[in-house]
Amino acid sequence: MTARGVTSPRRDVVVIGPATWNHVIALDELPPPTPHMQFARDHWWTMGGTSAGKALHLADLGVEQTLVAAIGPDDAGDHVRSQLARGGVRLVEMPGAVATESHTNLMSTTGERVSLYVDPPPAASAASVEVARLAIADATVVVLDLAATGARIAGDDVPLDAEVWVDLHDWDGESNFQVPFVGAANVVVASHERLADIERFLRRCIDDGAELAIVTRGADGSVGMDAAGNTVICAASAVDVVDTNGAGDAFVAGALAARMHGLPLEQMLEAGSKQALRALTSRHLCASLDM
Repeated sequence: MTARGVTSPRRDVVVIGPATWNHVIALDELPPPTPHMQFARDHWWTMGGTSAGKALHLADLGVEQTLVAAIGPDDAGDHVRSQLARGGVRLVEMPGAVATESHTNLMSTTGERVSLYVDPPPAASAASVEVARLAIADATVVVLDLAATGARIAGDDVPLDAEVWVDLHDWDGESNFQVPFVGAANVVVASHERLADIERFLRRCIDDGAELAIVTRGADGSVGMDAAGNTVICAASAVDVVDTNGAGDAFVAGALAARMHGLPLEQMLEAGSKQALRALTSRHLCASLDM
């Protein structure tokens, strides 16, 4: 899949996926499915997107990175570009976005979220996929996030010349969309939320060819498995949570940075947990944007 004959500077990590402009509304509790009136505790606009979150946290950790994302020619897109630049993220834009992807996130005091897609993500086009392929030509690590362009690249038969990370979020282990991502991955990360059997999931990822598989468990920490089937459990640090958006992406960035430094699985999990605090203690994706 690596593009040949293209001269470009070496990039350690390339993240492919969404960067969004979101309206976050903080509520005492999520609204019931009945007509009613409810007062918000607070609200703010900020950047979102799982790939933007990973790139911001990699930059926060001093890792050379590039974000490949589709951003529209609108005010929301200008806000996203500005915040990425402020956070030290190198941006490569894919063509085709008529409007910048945007969500309204309803957040409860316990961290529950309902995300309303106000402006949906653009479909993958031949042009956007080609831009992404060129961007990953000299990458050491490629993060393929759950979006249309990443799915096209993950589904290709030719393997990448880089270590591939995928973040499956709250996959239930059954939905077909995530399957090509698992097949392309050297390192798989997922949330525990919809997994009936964490150990079985980890084993499945290893059996499918992953070198490492990790499941995050929120306040209960994380668990990982290596290619030999060894399991490591890591506790999470106690923290006063400001906002949970971006915590999973911060974890991935922390674990990835630790692996790039040659650290073992146990220290990867510890580094991921530590970096997650940079998201949990900020109303933005990363505390670097609080400045």
